[in-house]
Amino acid sequence: MADGKEVCLCGEGLTKIYLNGRQKNVAVDHVDFEIFQHKTISIVGESGSGKTTLAKMLLGLTKPTEGEIYFQGKERDLSTSRKRTEYWKFIQAIFQDPYSSYNTFNKVDTVLLDCINMRGGKRLPHEKKYEMMEDACCFVNLKFDELTNKYPFELSGGQMQRLMIARIFILKPRILIADEPTSMIDACSRATILEMLMKLKKEEGMTVIFITHDIGLAYYISDCVYIMEHGKIVESGSAEDVILHPKEKYTQRLISDVPKIHQEWDLSTIN
Repeated sequence: MADGKEVCLCGEGLTKIYLNGRQKNVAVDHVDFEIFQHKTISIVGESGSGKTTLAKMLLGLTKPTEGEIYFQGKERDLSTSRKRTEYWKFIQAIFQDPYSSYNTFNKVDTVLLDCINMRGGKRLPHEKKYEMMEDACCFVNLKFDELTNKYPFELSGGQMQRLMIARIFILKPRILIADEPTSMIDACSRATILEMLMKLKKEEGMTVIFITHDIGLAYYISDCVYIMEHGKIVESGSAEDVILHPKEKYTQRLISDVPKIHQEWDLSTIN
C-alpha cells in the first residue's frame, strides 16, 4: 500500500536475456515497477526497447531470466497449468496484430463461448450464453447475429479488434494489457477502439497497461508513464510530469519526434 493506493502488480529486478549461440541479447534489464489498481499505465519506447517482452512476462507468456513478479501482494506462481489458468482469469491482453490473435479454426461463437466457460459459465443455459454473447458484441457496436458461424478472418481488422474487446467484456479481468492495440487499424477505427477500452475500464474498474511507442497517446490516456530504452526504465512518473517536464534526454527526444502540424519538421535526429 502506498499513499492509499493498492499495488496490484509489481516487479523487482525483472530481467529477460535471450541467448543465440555465444551472443547474448538483454531484452529487459533489471527493471522495477509498481502498477496501482484502477489506474491507466503506459509503457512507452521505440521498437526494441523491451516493452513487449516486459508485457509478455507480466502475462506469463515469457519466463523471466531473473527477478520476481508479485500479483496482489504475493509472489506469482505459474508452476502448473491450473495456476496459469487461474492467473489468466485476472489478467488478459489485446495484442497489436488482430490477424494473428485468433485460432483460425475457431468460429466467433467458439471464441466467445470459451470466455464464458473460463468465467465459470459452462453449465449456464444456452439462452443465457447467447444473451451474454449478444451483450458483449453490442458493447463494441457489433451485431452477434451477423457474426455467428463466421471465422474471425472473415472480419475486418477493426471488427477483429472490437471482438477482442468483446472477449474482455465477458472475461472482466482485473488487469488488461493492451499492446499497441490501434497500430494496425485505420485512423477512424483507432479512436473508436480507444473509446471502447476506456469505457470498459471505467465500467469494470480495471487496471489498464498500454504498451505503445506513441507518447502523445500515453499523455492523453495515462495516469502514470514508464519510459523504456534498451531494456531499462529510464524515466517514470505521472503522465504530466514525465511528458510536460521530461528529465531524460531520451524522453525529450521521443517528445520532439512527435510531428507538429504548424511547425517545420526536424529530421536531423534520423540516422
